[in-house]
Amino acid sequence: MDTLIGQNLTQASILLTQGKLVAIPTETVYGLAANAFDKKAVTRIFEAKNRPTFDPLIVHTHSIEQVQQFTKNIPEKAKKLAKQFWPGSLTILLEKNDLIPDLVTAGLSTVAVRIPNHPLTLELLKQLDFPLAAPSANPFGYISPTTAGHVEAQLKNKVSYIIDGGPCQVGIESTIVEVKNNQTTIYRLGGISVENIEAATGKVEEVRHSSSNPKASGMLKSHYAPQKKMIIGDIAALLPQYPCDKVGILSFRKTYEQVPKNQQVVLSAEGELAKAAQGLFAGMRYLDNQPVEIILAELMPEKGLGRAINDRIRRAATES
Repeated sequence: MDTLIGQNLTQASILLTQGKLVAIPTETVYGLAANAFDKKAVTRIFEAKNRPTFDPLIVHTHSIEQVQQFTKNIPEKAKKLAKQFWPGSLTILLEKNDLIPDLVTAGLSTVAVRIPNHPLTLELLKQLDFPLAAPSANPFGYISPTTAGHVEAQLKNKVSYIIDGGPCQVGIESTIVEVKNNQTTIYRLGGISVENIEAATGKVEEVRHSSSNPKASGMLKSHYAPQKKMIIGDIAALLPQYPCDKVGILSFRKTYEQVPKNQQVVLSAEGELAKAAQGLFAGMRYLDNQPVEIILAELMPEKGLGRAINDRIRRAATES
């Protein structure tokens, strides 16, 4: 299959209606999309990504009205969250009805749903009479894509069309929450901070990481990982242990004179967590393609988006 890249939403719509795969831009990362109501189309997602079927998918749509077509009993607190953060980087687990195949949810009774905040994808979703199941558009377990080029490099000839929506503006995946018995639980940290969610709903619980049978997408302990080994710690203290010409650096604000500049990624010299999030996956991908043997990384301040960034860095460094 030849993979096409562009912004032809009519062509993308036709391909999706035919059960084909289309990569879509969102504000978080690029997604590998298929008709969420079509089991055969959804199967192609798992095949293209080499993704285990016990890992559920996120369903994307354009309005709360359409969400109500394939879910039931939306809690009031969930409606409040949707009203405040949609379109945006928040995914909500809701009770599904029979329109959503069990393959999408890994057999769970809940489906993960969000309205993405990207103009091209929102327009595409409005053209369709079905929602889109769409995990990140990358081989399972590898670094998530934040440009159309990242998708092409990894899934060329496995996806029919890539909608080029430019670089992702948030750069890390959505926060995943569930409201049950009036209690809000966070299953994955992401583009909406815990602090912002608690401001809307009150105190939340956090349940993160699962070795198998995850409740939601992105909960596996080892995930978002480069092929090169990544070690977390005090970079200055770690550097003397390795040859400087064989080391890649992923830092928050600082550069290191002893390491070649082209082997360093500074996420935000100004110390801005939003900018660090935006460049995280692209930076990891860049270092993974450099002639280095190991990547030394440091954690961000453990607040706001820093918590979600640290979650991704820790799991990228987890050895299976």
